[in-house]
Amino acid sequence: MKDVCVIGGNRYFGLHLIELLRDSGADVTVVNRGSAAPPAGVTHLVADRGDEEGLAAAVAGRTFDVVIDQVCYTPHQAAIARRVFGGRTSRYVMTSTIEVYDPATSASITPAVPGVPVTEESVDPASWPVQADLPWDDPERMAGLLDEPTCYAEGKRQAEAVLARDSPFAFATVRSAHVLGIAARDFTGRLEHYVEHILAGRPVTVHREPFPTSFTHDREIADVLFWAAGAEFTGAVNACSHGELGVGGLCDLIAAACGRRPDYRPADGGQASPFSFDRYYAMDNGRAERLGFDFATTAHWLPEAVAAAVGPRKDT
Repeated sequence: MKDVCVIGGNRYFGLHLIELLRDSGADVTVVNRGSAAPPAGVTHLVADRGDEEGLAAAVAGRTFDVVIDQVCYTPHQAAIARRVFGGRTSRYVMTSTIEVYDPATSASITPAVPGVPVTEESVDPASWPVQADLPWDDPERMAGLLDEPTCYAEGKRQAEAVLARDSPFAFATVRSAHVLGIAARDFTGRLEHYVEHILAGRPVTVHREPFPTSFTHDREIADVLFWAAGAEFTGAVNACSHGELGVGGLCDLIAAACGRRPDYRPADGGQASPFSFDRYYAMDNGRAERLGFDFATTAHWLPEAVAAAVGPRKDT
């Protein structure tokens, strides 16, 4: 794996992935819209991945051993990537998400049985229908057709489907669990949401009977993508740490670090806090482990993430 192209992903775990690739000795090319410069020591190409002519011009004359696509959200973007990178790479890795398994976003998905984590076969890109006629490039029109979670999940499912069918390269998709980072590396604000509420004594809105889900951390998912780039498998792999965790367990850890008790308020049909689910929502990481990746355990890394999020706020 000498020449690697990374599309997008130059912050959060994408930044760590680029550094891993660079430090391994690979020649790394980062393609993004130019809003942020990538780390030193890599080639930077400025292009909008949704602009086929611009993307093709940016990578003209270049070939890559592998392309890692961090920002593929729609079947239109996937189709552009398939055309532009056909003949330029022999392997294509897409960063996907646990949300592809969300039964709330598709009637075609059977809810997981509590205690039985979902496997990759539950959503098969090769057979998933692609709706290319939807206005994927027009967020306002899409908002009138699908709510935001459905648009995101369905866009990822259909992007996988496009790349899995008749592509001129080997295709793999890494379905990431919910990602938590440590301190400033995590820009999502989801962990901070709980820290701020618990420290301030504000109620945390959760389902009356919340179910557990799967997590990973920013460095682990970057490690998975690095591993997938250099591997030979194709198809989907789930990426999550061992050990399911519910919103109550997460709040208990945060509360212990804050020296406070969480005050729960039932959602009762309203908007629940992040990571509170009214259905079982955990993934099975067995395929990736059988292929050679060794996952951490959530209980081993989460206290560090919680402590890093609580510390600066507790002292103010």
